Amino acid sequence: MYQLDTDTSKVILSLLSILLLIVPLISGVFTTIHFYNSYEFTELMLAQPLRRETVFLAQYIAVASSLCVAFVVGVGFPTLIYGVNSSSLTLLYTGLMLTLVFVSLAFLVAVLTRDKAKAIGVTLLVWFFFSLIYDAILLWVVYAFGEYPLDKTLLVLVSLNPVDLARILMILKLDISALMGYTGALYKDFFGNYSGMLFSTSILLVWILVPVWIALRVFKKKDI
Repeated sequence: MYQLDTDTSKVILSLLSILLLIVPLISGVFTTIHFYNSYEFTELMLAQPLRRETVFLAQYIAVASSLCVAFVVGVGFPTLIYGVNSSSLTLLYTGLMLTLVFVSLAFLVAVLTRDKAKAIGVTLLVWFFFSLIYDAILLWVVYAFGEYPLDKTLLVLVSLNPVDLARILMILKLDISALMGYTGALYKDFFGNYSGMLFSTSILLVWILVPVWIALRVFKKKDI
């Protein structure tokens, strides 16, 4: 893309559109398939004098690190080679965080579901919900309750979706928040400063750690 357009902002915006759809999809599906394909190996490891926490966390770290390295090689290196700036670094940051979020969610789905096909279907449903359905629901809320002050409510609702959170952070970094009107100004006031970045990072970390914690508790009690 960098060879097709000299404007790095347009290239990063195009990469963002692809990133928000492809990265969560690949992370979730790959993680789910890996979990079930290595089921027999997991059983073998659990038969050894190893703690279940060690086996689970080792699998999580292996899958998460491999997907993060793949993202850095495929998107990070070209982005850094053709121009290092705050927008490219934010793109890299959001991509890595989304990868970890959907790896965590996929592990949770895989641990809770015994059937491989059903687990893949649930993972796809989770991806579809956060990528498309959630925004449709949010748009309905805006139109249905447009007469009420929804500024802070929308801020909270958008923050609860990791995909939307990543999208807003990138749009604000690209300085095109003016296209979002009053809502864009509201987001810029909050997410465009240090406290907003800290808040968004905290929310993304919650999306990463909470599913892993729940999945670990289920995995420790699961009969494998």
